[in-house]
Amino acid sequence: MEPFTNISALIIDMDGVLWHGDQPLPGLSEFFQILREKKLPFILATNNARLTPNQYIEKLAGMGISVAFDEILTSGMATALHLAQHHDPKSTRVFVIGESGARQPLIDQGFTLTELYQLNEGSEKGVGADIVVCGLDKEISWDKLATATLNINNGAQFVGTNGDTTLPTELGVTHGNGAILAALETATNVKPTLVGKPEPIMYQQAIALLGSNPANTIAIGDRLDTDILGAVRTGIRSLMVLTGISSEDDLAQIDYKPTWIMPDIRDITRALKN
Repeated sequence: MEPFTNISALIIDMDGVLWHGDQPLPGLSEFFQILREKKLPFILATNNARLTPNQYIEKLAGMGISVAFDEILTSGMATALHLAQHHDPKSTRVFVIGESGARQPLIDQGFTLTELYQLNEGSEKGVGADIVVCGLDKEISWDKLATATLNINNGAQFVGTNGDTTLPTELGVTHGNGAILAALETATNVKPTLVGKPEPIMYQQAIALLGSNPANTIAIGDRLDTDILGAVRTGIRSLMVLTGISSEDDLAQIDYKPTWIMPDIRDITRALKN
């Protein structure tokens, strides 16, 4: 691996890197302490769209870590920003499968959110959704899936905040948003447009928020198929920790790789101290 140098900004994943569910991973406090001591700017960029930035701030505070609103970027925020750049929010209606982390950023951008079984029927327009956005939803239901399916079949654009098929938790690995997208794709035969990692959109937004040079910005994550591949597609260096989804053995199955591999964030802390 190349020397761990020339680093002036970091884009850091959360699930599987900083915690498993509500359980912080060892070395969390020391990791953020070294970032503050070195005055290294960072964005906590997660594909998980369940929570709002304020909810992540509260979650981290409960673990003894203080971060600011502008140090967090979720795939829900990235999706809302991306859609606002391509549609007029004032005249665009969106049906959301997802929790507050997916819904609130769209409201903040000025989109109108539709509810269950609001559909365009015949010549009656402006009732159903122009776009269906799907994010991780722990209260997923038949009615939500049916409403999304009906809107997509009526011509609504189908957008996924991210395509993660799995999610690491304190109980083990469970299904992620990609599993919900797969159900809708099977029902509609329409493939979703993805905004989160491994698409470069979210990393590009993070770099813009940091005001950093891509050559000096690194991505830290636990998943080869999202965090690392997203960094490769964005043209930035990456570091994979082994506390989440991917393992070193998985590298044999792919044609790309992270710049660095470390066991966990404690090793990153030690490397930054050198």
